[in-house]
Amino acid sequence: MAKFSSGLRNKMLDTNSMKSIMAAGFLKIYSGTAPADADAALTGTLITTISIASSGVGINFAAAAAAGVLAKLGSETWSGINGASATATHFRHVASGDTGALSTTEARIQGTCALAGGDLNLTNLSLVASNTQVIDFYNVALPTL
Repeated sequence: MAKFSSGLRNKMLDTNSMKSIMAAGFLKIYSGTAPADADAALTGTLITTISIASSGVGINFAAAAAAGVLAKLGSETWSGINGASATATHFRHVASGDTGALSTTEARIQGTCALAGGDLNLTNLSLVASNTQVIDFYNVALPTL
């Protein structure tokens, strides 16, 4: 299950929606060992940064959640040019301006990459430098307890 940073949880509980907090953010895919939680400093090697059509413009969620799930905005093409050849192991969805340093105030979602059963499922985990990585499906769910 994806991990939510203290900063994201606190902002959601105070005054903002996850959709507005993460608006124009970025999905970053890494190789190596994932940090212990979404507050920890980044580890691993950045493979690619997902933006709108690889443009560097931040990505957005759909207009409304359904059944506790918020999906990527369908009209946006989420993609990035791989900067390295490596095996994707984890990702961070970050608000614009996140430095990746240890923080309890930054809004972040961290999860695993897999072929199936991960928080972010990819068609191939072996990403190749200079290739375009496209994310067709991305959902964030808040579970019931």
